[in-house]
Amino acid sequence: MPSWFDGLPFGITVAALFVIVFLRAQGTYWIGRGVVAGALRTRFADRLTGPRTTRAIALLNRYGPPVVTVSFLTVGFQTVANAAAGLIRMPWVRYTIAMVIGCVMWAVIYATIGFAALDAAMALAAHSPWLLAAVLLALVAAAAAVVLIRRRRRPAAPDLAEDTRAG
Repeated sequence: MPSWFDGLPFGITVAALFVIVFLRAQGTYWIGRGVVAGALRTRFADRLTGPRTTRAIALLNRYGPPVVTVSFLTVGFQTVANAAAGLIRMPWVRYTIAMVIGCVMWAVIYATIGFAALDAAMALAAHSPWLLAAVLLALVAAAAAVVLIRRRRRPAAPDLAEDTRAG
């Protein structure tokens, strides 16, 4: 954890981290909105407002909020998700609700284990970048294995056509 958090009560640390990530996420969203607003004044405006683009934006507006929330559990994708929400002009209230949930998760994680994990990774990289790469690869492989095992254990969805014929 950065030294300026040393000695602060947990609640204040979480609140400070929340404010930091909230401002960063909102700023990224509004930069995305600004880029689109500028692009709508150019010759590319027809491409941004065509029927295919409009359908894609509607789908992202419908299914995008959970992506925004979950992005706060990732490293790197978070900024992309926030910018994309602005680029597709996701309604601000819908975006902000999803973003606040993600901000709370991010702040709690970083106030507890996040900075410790980051410090450990930095120390490992200083000792051996190859060892850090191996550890990260092992973590990714373990996560992929968990996902694959869960998918294989899921029961197959019943065939609706068979259900209607049986009745």
